Amino acid sequence: MEAGSLMRPEFWAEEVPLVMGESIELSHGLPGLVYFRSSGTTGEPKWIGLRRSALLASAAAVNRHLEVDSGSVWALALPLTHVGGFGVIARAHQATCGLEVFTEKWSALGFGRWLKGVEASHLSLVPTQVHDLVISCIAAPETLRAVVVGGGALDASTGRAARALGWPVLASYGMTEAGSQIATQGLEKLETAYVTDALEILPCWQLRRTSEGRLEMRGDTLFEGWLVNEDGIWRYRPREGDWFVTSDTGDIGPTGLRVTGRADTSVKILGELVNPLAVETRLRDLAGMPLPPTSLCVVAVPEARAGMRLVLAYNTECLHREQAESLLDRYHSTCPGYCRISSTLAMPALPTSPLGKLLRGELARIASEKTN
Repeated sequence: MEAGSLMRPEFWAEEVPLVMGESIELSHGLPGLVYFRSSGTTGEPKWIGLRRSALLASAAAVNRHLEVDSGSVWALALPLTHVGGFGVIARAHQATCGLEVFTEKWSALGFGRWLKGVEASHLSLVPTQVHDLVISCIAAPETLRAVVVGGGALDASTGRAARALGWPVLASYGMTEAGSQIATQGLEKLETAYVTDALEILPCWQLRRTSEGRLEMRGDTLFEGWLVNEDGIWRYRPREGDWFVTSDTGDIGPTGLRVTGRADTSVKILGELVNPLAVETRLRDLAGMPLPPTSLCVVAVPEARAGMRLVLAYNTECLHREQAESLLDRYHSTCPGYCRISSTLAMPALPTSPLGKLLRGELARIASEKTN
């Protein structure tokens, strides 16, 4: 589906099902929702259904938060098949503002040249794209007021390097089930050094923590249900209850939301609870330089004595063996014994989703087979 057709008022008034990006056989009587495929970090596919009105409500909340008006111009550089790209269309339609679409194959140089010619004010990118712009030393155009970074966390080193090049990057937290953003840094954060936390919860959402520390959310833009494959036929299953429990853990305080990891990735090692994502974040901090999101990954694999053990997989295109070993030495000099990394796995590329998210489940399987 082309971006232009989604800007028509008629589309947003329709009540027919639309599956983005793939032709699948649907049962009769399917609710008239927009369905997005979401693989998350495990790689297990699912189709999430959202009301058009919910997508527009999310767009309105984001537009207000980022001070988008009819004179603004949203730039689209993400695929429409994902809610992040679709959300840009919804925002431009909701604000009745300009929309410019980058139709070339992604490259930092090509995108940088294109963006300077369209006078965009607002933009959404994923961490991989921001990293590419930083590594290529592409300066941001002066018209750009905000760059929302979603689809994963942008590390502090890359974020600060992007700010130095004029990119007004703002950290955000969102998911397909929410129709896009849940919490996003405000424009005032552009006056201070880039950080990865202090995310302002958008007013369309209520967030709370479960007793296990998971984030739970409720709001009018929450998904309605999902598609389940039964005997080769995709059938609809409605969401139950007003609150949706995520797999993410976090803290909600006076400065906003801080996402701390994923509950489904924490493991017990020698009787201690360890979050591989936290270990990975520590390694990135110790690197002291911008690293691509797909440069390294820490996963846990079964081990007879300790229960689980940590493995560092790294992309040899981003880190040489000597660099990886030096990084591990610095990490091991300060970490507790149960957080030590037992082995490394050098790979020419780490498995990722189409948007560049690491497929941690697949990587854990590979690490278990190759490092035992």
